[in-house]
Amino acid sequence: MIFPLTRPCKPTHCLIYTGLLLGLPFQVLAADSDFFKDATATLQARNYYFSRDFSDIVGPNQQSKAEEWAQGFILNFKSGYTPGPVGFGVDAIGLLGLKLDSSPDRVNTGLLPVTDEGRAADDYSRLGAALKVRLSKTELKIGEQQLMLPVLYFGDIRLLPPTYQGASIVSNEIAGLTLQAGQLRSTSLRNEAGDGELGAMVGFVPRRQAGQLVTTDRFNYGGADYAFNDNRTAVGAWYSQLEDLYNQRYFSLKHSEPVGDWVLGASLGYFDSTEDGEQLIGKLDNQAAFSLLSAKYGGHTVYLGYQAMFGDDGLPRVFANTSPLGNEVPTYAFDSADERSWQVRYDYDFAAMGVPGLVAGVRYLSGDNVDTGRGFEGKEWERDLDVGYVVQSGSLKGLGVKVRNVTARSNYRSDVDENRLILNYTLALF
Repeated sequence: MIFPLTRPCKPTHCLIYTGLLLGLPFQVLAADSDFFKDATATLQARNYYFSRDFSDIVGPNQQSKAEEWAQGFILNFKSGYTPGPVGFGVDAIGLLGLKLDSSPDRVNTGLLPVTDEGRAADDYSRLGAALKVRLSKTELKIGEQQLMLPVLYFGDIRLLPPTYQGASIVSNEIAGLTLQAGQLRSTSLRNEAGDGELGAMVGFVPRRQAGQLVTTDRFNYGGADYAFNDNRTAVGAWYSQLEDLYNQRYFSLKHSEPVGDWVLGASLGYFDSTEDGEQLIGKLDNQAAFSLLSAKYGGHTVYLGYQAMFGDDGLPRVFANTSPLGNEVPTYAFDSADERSWQVRYDYDFAAMGVPGLVAGVRYLSGDNVDTGRGFEGKEWERDLDVGYVVQSGSLKGLGVKVRNVTARSNYRSDVDENRLILNYTLALF
């Protein structure tokens, strides 16, 4: 359920919203109800500068630079539950984005909507709510959703987060076992106030027909994750269907093992994807496997990753979403047809040197064996540098600053030089 503030509430949305409020038990109105006592609200202010310079441009869009600066506000409200064996509650989210700097020749950073005139909108906003119902350790939610699923990875990587509209259910009745299922009918993209049907990407390429994204109004999913061995080991199995576009299976294994002063980790995953139903984007054939190994000692963490694509296509996913692939990083995802890629990464937490809140990391990735369909082997590489600091005390306590610098090069897609500066501050309202 959605209520974009940039246009009047649709009659159907208003009716549904009113129905949700009227349908809540009367106990909600009681001041001492857990509905209020357990409620929380936060306001996050996010200031975001994003710049990408393109060279050796591939494709019809010959824009050489995308650069914008914007201010965002994210209001999250989560109620408690009404008393009784079946508890009712409401979650709500309010989003506001404000343009600070942009121009027609620098749009499409993903921070701001682009108008029909080719300019970034001065502002955009959205208000959404969801009814939640709890029985024992099972929760049903209907309305606005922010989901983190391996088959629909929540990508909060721009000014404002994306949201989805539909129904989801999460059950934790058995210790260590989490069961989830749901159906989503629409999405609000990270730089949109309104909502629309869900589209697909295959590899890094959105699937379009006649210049328009191919979409559907059904994303169905179900999955299970089981943690054991004192929560040091977890396995997962998932299924998803973007109706008439693709369906997908996902299996995962994660493990963490203390060895003396070290902590060794492993994350393994496998996707199997094919076309679905009416095959609106044609035949699809992809199998994707990845492994990401880690070793942590004090403030040091070293990662080594390998990823491989099999089949005729790259990995399909919902449009403008990220994935849990081990080698998916901010600019390139290394998920094109037949691609093989490896990664080495090093992170350091300066708390080990007496500077809590300061962290830094660098990673290098290289991919080859890409089936470009143009008679030559595709190759690419990316280097990322991240530095972040969260103020630990004083009047600015909790203020986070993150700087990211990226260099990405390819012989079959556009080269990218990227810089981001992100300031975050979250205020707990109650």
